[in-house]
Amino acid sequence: MPVVRPFRALRYDAEAVGDLARVISPPYDVVSATERSALLARDPRNVIRIELPVDEPGEEPDAKYRQAARALAAWRSDGTLRKDPRAALYVYEQTYRAPGSDVERMQRGVFARLRLEPFGPGSGIRPHERTLSAAREDRYRLLRATGTNVSPVVGLFGDEQGTVGAFLDAVTAASAAIDVTDDEGVRHRLWVATDADADGRPSLAAVCDAIGAGPITIADGHHRYETALRYRDERRMTRSCEEDPAFDYILALLLDVAQPLTVLPTHRILRGLHADARAALHDRLGELFDVRAAASPHEAAARFAEESGDGSGGRGRFAILAPNGSALLTARRDAFGSPAGATAADALDVALLGIALERLVGIDPSAVASGRIEYTKSIEEALRAVVDAGDVAFLLEPTPVASVIEVAAEGGVMPQKSTYFHPKAITGLVLNPHEW
Repeated sequence: MPVVRPFRALRYDAEAVGDLARVISPPYDVVSATERSALLARDPRNVIRIELPVDEPGEEPDAKYRQAARALAAWRSDGTLRKDPRAALYVYEQTYRAPGSDVERMQRGVFARLRLEPFGPGSGIRPHERTLSAAREDRYRLLRATGTNVSPVVGLFGDEQGTVGAFLDAVTAASAAIDVTDDEGVRHRLWVATDADADGRPSLAAVCDAIGAGPITIADGHHRYETALRYRDERRMTRSCEEDPAFDYILALLLDVAQPLTVLPTHRILRGLHADARAALHDRLGELFDVRAAASPHEAAARFAEESGDGSGGRGRFAILAPNGSALLTARRDAFGSPAGATAADALDVALLGIALERLVGIDPSAVASGRIEYTKSIEEALRAVVDAGDVAFLLEPTPVASVIEVAAEGGVMPQKSTYFHPKAITGLVLNPHEW
């Protein structure tokens, strides 16, 4: 079963940096070069300097990782970052509005150390997506240089006894140690919970045991997790006598699936589809879908958004936006045949659409890999591609959290761009140095 532990985090000293909003950052994999420059212009001590180092002209390969390590060491030395005096669990709350919604939502979780386990049968840690070698190598070199987890993996767990919920309620009744709002309007609050201030609430050990009582499914951060496994194995070769070393663990944000979680859909844009292919696609949609025609791409998008308002997803519903005819689509699952529905992964909406695109217009996995499909979370961007460029777009509903867990439990993996958990955990609230 998974092993969860409190830890002594590295955290920004508010007296040293002032406004913490100036030094936090979105996760590295959603930060563009322009956004990175803007974050550093805001404060040169922004965590992005460590989390996303860049090559400078004339520097040798890997110099950027050494620069990140030097910055981290300097900030620890000058008091910019300080290590908490005792082990804690860090309660994290995000208050936000999902894109396109006026409804305020909130999710809570716990930052902790999670003991690394290889994936596979019998493992308590379950992935749901494949990783890319280039991204793994980048994260490995950064971890090797810094010996620190700067941003977390995100894991999903179940807590049937309610121990974690009781803990979260008790801790968040007090004032937060950090209360900051990011550029997207998401409010982030953090509490530092130790056994010294337990005051009748569940102990840290009880909370860790409750989180680790069942499997944990990785929702985000697969590259970081696999990198940490590689790093752990290499460190073990040189320090095999150390008992329960800190490099056996990774920083994790752990979320209870009993609370409402937001998964955003990722829509597909088919670039450069010639007129004959668009016509064939339009004429053959009825082979796999029940088709309800719309007067225009804008009408189809509006009706789709309205009918998908509950955000449940997983119903085989799509919209096609096209210059030669737009429509709302509902998959007839029996028309897809095997292997659709054979496993949890095969039954996903993204898998059904992948089969449809290959069967109806010849876009197979190799064509996807060559860039025939672009991805967007914005319906407006999909509409612009259709209206301005004459492309074809498919709108999807989100993948249900239950489907993510089911696929992982079967040992399966999801197609590319199946999930986007929102909001992302902000980087810079807690760092996990590989030391006790």
